[in-house]
Amino acid sequence: MTAYHFVGIKGSGMSALAQILHDMNIEVQGSDYEKEFFTQLALEKAGIKILPFNEENIQPGMTIIAGNAFPDSHPEILKAKELDLPIIRYHRFLGDFMKNFISVAVTGAHGKTSTTGLLAHVMGGAKPTSFLIGDGTGKGIVNSDYFVFEACEYRRHFLSYYPDYAIMTNIDFDHPDYYANVEDVFEAFQSMALQVNKGIIACGDDEHLPHIQAKVPVIFYGFAEGNDFQAKNVSVTPDGTTFDVHVRNNYYDTFTIPTFGKHNVLNALGVIALCKYENLDTEAVKAQLRTFGGVKRRFSEKEIGSQIIIDDYAHHPTEISATVDSARQKYPEREVVAVFQPHTFSRTQAFLDEFADSLNLADKVYLCEIFGSAREHQGKLSIEDLQDKIPGAELITENTTSILQNHDNSVVLFMGAGDIQKFQAAYEHSLQVK
Repeated sequence: MTAYHFVGIKGSGMSALAQILHDMNIEVQGSDYEKEFFTQLALEKAGIKILPFNEENIQPGMTIIAGNAFPDSHPEILKAKELDLPIIRYHRFLGDFMKNFISVAVTGAHGKTSTTGLLAHVMGGAKPTSFLIGDGTGKGIVNSDYFVFEACEYRRHFLSYYPDYAIMTNIDFDHPDYYANVEDVFEAFQSMALQVNKGIIACGDDEHLPHIQAKVPVIFYGFAEGNDFQAKNVSVTPDGTTFDVHVRNNYYDTFTIPTFGKHNVLNALGVIALCKYENLDTEAVKAQLRTFGGVKRRFSEKEIGSQIIIDDYAHHPTEISATVDSARQKYPEREVVAVFQPHTFSRTQAFLDEFADSLNLADKVYLCEIFGSAREHQGKLSIEDLQDKIPGAELITENTTSILQNHDNSVVLFMGAGDIQKFQAAYEHSLQVK
């Protein structure tokens, strides 16, 4: 049995994969930067060894799994080549690994992580299911029937996969540092669709997905008439959202989820469609949907004093709109305050007007400095360019978060894909000092 060494083990997909292999009694270790990442907690809990980057970590007899963020010139990868060890890129390894199961890829510009988490939770209530979620969570169950995993479109990485099923949540222009436009994104999803072996569950309400061509059945879900699986009679209570599901215009059953917002109904509908297609027990599906606790950094709530503090990964205008919508539905009486850190200059530049429109849905907006990527140059863009488009928006730093205390009885949304958590931590600290 070889030992697997992960180069960049704190990456969200990498840490999840390491946990899966560890659960399956395979020897695993990895290395990364010494900076704290939210993904490392689960690794530490599992007792998986995390080392600082050092070529001495690479020893004879190992198999190297290399994170996509690290080039072939990385010292550990060079050392592995010197020792003539197998080096497998993360997405290639995953592509081979999933052949052992009935595999379900969850992909889309938005909602991948939440839908993967929900699907893993629901299917796991009916049959043994291993899963890999993009929030850094992974679980390996020996002899599982299913493997549910998040498949990312960035740099067309998902084209390494040939899954049995794919759930496609939406197609949208994101990653402007890689894709030219939405047509380029569509072309990538079209290529992915042709690699699916049994069936595709796609959101029929999306502007682009109905045009997808495939060699396998495509089942559409959504609110609109004409979808194979349609949500009707949606009602919201303080405990969640209830809706009827009709399959090809015939009433199927009524389901309840403990979350809010149209996007969460759609995610649940995609999961329900796949489970019905695989003939999983309906009562088990209903019970599991009710008990889903969510995934990391997706509408993660805590109550402090009179405020509800929410941490969310939203970093694209569509996602910000969905997060504000969820807050409005769950807390209709409260002021919604958005604290947003844009992620990458290229994305901020590409969607400047759309960011302004989505943030304007909140009652008050605070902006943090743009979180730049190592791959890009700042250019002329600054956070003030976004501020100018949002009436009343104010800039905020780690040292000035206490201004948020002025918003009694509000919902404060900390949104972003960079290090927005440090602003939330600073604010929570200011509340304790008060």
